[in-house]
Order: sequence, then C-alpha cells, then structure tokens
Amino acid sequence: MHGTLRKLGWLFGLLALILVIGGCKKKVAATPPAPPPAPASPPTVTLNASPTSANPGQTVTLSWSSTNATDLEIGPGVGKVAPQGATPVNPAQSTTYTITATGPGGTATATASVAVAAAQAAPPPAPTPQPGLSELFEQNVRDAFFDLDKSDLREDARAALTKDAEFLRSYPQAKISIEGHCDERGATEYNLGLGQRRAEAAKNYLISLGIPADRMETTSWGKERPFCTEHNESCWQQNRRGHFVLSK
Repeated sequence: MHGTLRKLGWLFGLLALILVIGGCKKKVAATPPAPPPAPASPPTVTLNASPTSANPGQTVTLSWSSTNATDLEIGPGVGKVAPQGATPVNPAQSTTYTITATGPGGTATATASVAVAAAQAAPPPAPTPQPGLSELFEQNVRDAFFDLDKSDLREDARAALTKDAEFLRSYPQAKISIEGHCDERGATEYNLGLGQRRAEAAKNYLISLGIPADRMETTSWGKERPFCTEHNESCWQQNRRGHFVLSK
C-alpha cells in the first residue's frame, strides 16, 4: 500500500510539473496599436467687397473670415491679413481680389470683384474765339494827329501810318474810310477844307507805302464831330486828326 501511495504521489508531482511547464510556455497577448490621428480639417474662407461697383479711386471695403487657417493673404496689393477682418482699398480700375487661406488641412481661396467705372475724359477746352476783322482793326489801326492849321504829316503821324499800312497789307480784304477832323476854332467852311486836306495827306502816305488807292476813301467832318468837347489845348489836339473807319 505504501508503494501504491508513493506511485500516486509521484504521478501527481509529474502532472503538476507538466502543468507548470505548459503554463510557462503560454504566449502573452500583444498590446493593440494606437489608432492613427484624425486628419486636420481643411480651411474655409470667404471674401466680400462693399460696394461692388465704384468710381476710380473710390474707397471699397474688403471683409473676410476663415476657419482652420494659419496663414491668409489677399492680392493684389493687400498682403498678409488676420484670420478675419476688413480693410479699405482704392482700385483705379476693375479688380478681382483673391484671398488664399492656408492651414494644416490644406489651402482654400475666395474672390470678390469690384467693377470700376471708366474714367470720364475731361472735355476739350472750348476753342478761344478768334477776333474778327473789326476787333483787329480797332486794336491795331491808329489815327494820325496834326498841328494847328496844318495838314502836313508830323513824325508821330508817319509812324502811326506805317503801322496802319502793315495791318492793311496783312488784311487785304479790309477797306477804310479816312475822316479829316479839326478843333472847334475857325469857321466851319475853313475847317471842312482843312479836314479834307488832312484825310488826303494820310491817304497819300499810305499809297506811298503800297496800299492801293481803291481800298481807301476820304471825307471831312471839319469841326462837326469832335472827339473831345473841353475848351483847352489838350482837348483840341485830340480833335485835329485823320481818323480811320473800317468800311462795311
């Protein structure tokens, strides 16, 4: 009996050893890997212009907003901007503005267009009206003055008539009447004759300067149409003249 118990004890010991050895060889389960990180969300961006139509140089406001963006830029001409905001621009011509938003999840863009009206050309200056023949005549033709009871030409009268001849050569269509005038002293008949001699003296000098005689006529008013009515030498001198009138 004792032998049987020893055998049983030996068998139980062997079985326990086998179990221990089998337990040691059992594999330990591996730790499962961590899941991959979720992909970054793509950026979004909007861009608006107010107003969307303007005159050249008028101020327009650009406004924008974005999500998931770390870098934003507006072109043309604005540059880097914050994730959201507004800025004034002054387009000189029609322009499309583009905002580019960049973030870990990629890139997004948006646009806003501003229509700029064509600049109106300034109207050409009105042409300066050219003076007519009558105005030019008044500006350039001078009378010839005479001494008391004289009809011969003084030096100042010759100088004035020389200028008159230059004008008449430049405007061959102009025809003139030369009026002889006198001061108030002396008889009417005498002054009519003196006035005629003064007008003829002026005409003959112009003829000597090359002005055709058929472009000139003479008349005398004597003392009947004075230029000055005061009774002194200064006034009388103004009335002793050969006066030029443009013929109609």
